[in-house]
Amino acid sequence: MTVLEPGPGMGFFTLELARLVGTSGRVVAVDIQPKAIERLKRRAAEARLLHVIDARLTSPDLTGVDDLRGSVDFTLAFAVVHELPDARRFFAEVAAASKPGASILLAEPKGHVKTSEFDSELQAAADKGFKIVDRPSIRRAHAALLRKTLSN
Repeated sequence: MTVLEPGPGMGFFTLELARLVGTSGRVVAVDIQPKAIERLKRRAAEARLLHVIDARLTSPDLTGVDDLRGSVDFTLAFAVVHELPDARRFFAEVAAASKPGASILLAEPKGHVKTSEFDSELQAAADKGFKIVDRPSIRRAHAALLRKTLSN
């Protein structure tokens, strides 16, 4: 399984994702902060998971995953899309990187993101071929599980 995690920070979820995908899987973590990527790599090495994690530095307007075209099974977009300059571009890049049937867990903090803003993110995702399949309950967060239905 290949997992994409934009905005991993120091890797709160990344290390657990790496454990879940196992030695035959891969987690691609992209962030705009060099220090976050450095710390993530250090933590991954200490946990003996660096061989599963591809930690990449990217620019604020690009996810930097063009090489993943059609190979991502799951994307964890946790409290990150509202920080990006263009949600539509983000979902276009994730759609291009995702296999048909791939999933995204989109979660945004209710304290920072209004319901109308989250709905706009969901619409941007829908425009790129993602359909809501579940609305999981995540404390203090808007959340949706999306599945890629179109090949973009």
